[in-house]
Amino acid sequence: MPHALRMRILFFSIIKLLISFMTVNFSRVSSHGIMALTLLLFGQRCTPRQESTASPETFQVIRPLIKDTVYLREYVADIQSVQNTEIRAKAGGYLETIHVDEGEFVAAGQPLFTISRKQYEQEVLQAEAAVASAVAETKAAEVELKNTRALVEKNIVSQSELELAQAKVEALKARTAEARAHEANARLELSFAQIRAPFAGYINRIPNKAGSLITEGSLLTTISNNNQMLAYFNVSEREYLDYLSTSSEGKPKEVQLLLANGQVYPFTGQVETAESEFDSSTGNIAFRARFPNPTQLLKHGGSGKIIFSKTLKSAMLVPQKSTFEVQENIYVFVVTEGNKVQQRKIVPSFRLPQVYVISSGLSPNDQFVYEGIQKLKEGDPIIPQVISFSTRMNTQK
Repeated sequence: MPHALRMRILFFSIIKLLISFMTVNFSRVSSHGIMALTLLLFGQRCTPRQESTASPETFQVIRPLIKDTVYLREYVADIQSVQNTEIRAKAGGYLETIHVDEGEFVAAGQPLFTISRKQYEQEVLQAEAAVASAVAETKAAEVELKNTRALVEKNIVSQSELELAQAKVEALKARTAEARAHEANARLELSFAQIRAPFAGYINRIPNKAGSLITEGSLLTTISNNNQMLAYFNVSEREYLDYLSTSSEGKPKEVQLLLANGQVYPFTGQVETAESEFDSSTGNIAFRARFPNPTQLLKHGGSGKIIFSKTLKSAMLVPQKSTFEVQENIYVFVVTEGNKVQQRKIVPSFRLPQVYVISSGLSPNDQFVYEGIQKLKEGDPIIPQVISFSTRMNTQK
């Protein structure tokens, strides 16, 4: 409320109070007292307001910094081994022997587990006996066929006897083939009792111990080949298109991996491929990067962040501490003629640590307030003290 209006309201309120007081106590108030009080009020009413004019304060001002810089973008990544396979039992029985330990490196074909073999060995013996019996019967039938053919030639037996002998030989040959198939299957099941490593890698957890009853399909362990690791991460459709437009033709883009403890993985990776379609629920698409793992630091199932780096040529930088936000728009206080400040909207294209990369709103020669913007408002006069942006940023590192 303006000062003049406040004084006018106060004046009329006191007059009203005075009239009320005089009505009740007229005999006690002298004419001189009333006149003195009236003059006092009029004097207060007519006294001009003293406006205080504070001198402008000194503020540090800078210009935008133009320099090449690197923009880093991070994506949450799921780390997987290049090979990770479950080892399951193909045959049931008691787990007789565990040949390896958890976390141990094994070579391809190395024995891992042995399941009780006696049952499968007996089945192999039975199959071998069935094959031998079928072979013997077939040989006897072939001899009988030979004799029958000789008798037919001498017209001692009929042609039908020869045909029956031939059919018997064919049937026994088929039986022999079937017996051989059963033998091969029995030997195969016997081989299932010995579980071997499908490839070189590291053994993971072994849930069953020696003596456990294993059924067909039971999980025995998993094995991981960690020589190379795959990192899967999701990017938006816009970032996917930007990647395609900036990547070198025919050359995979190199990326870095930020580990869960905040350290950067010492080996760089390469983006190999992307999925063939976008996820309709998120609008993202998955990328896959491959990293070498000579020290076996990375493990299957780990997590991290993929770091994409993008070089920005002649970027215009503005300190974040020099900006303020109004209705989701970002402003700075620019110093105009007469050393007065004017708020100006800027449009950032990237946000880096401590600074914005500006796409529009400022020119390289514009000066703006470096810090203390919370003390200013539109049109305030200041005493500008020009400082170097690059020098000030270096001292804050």
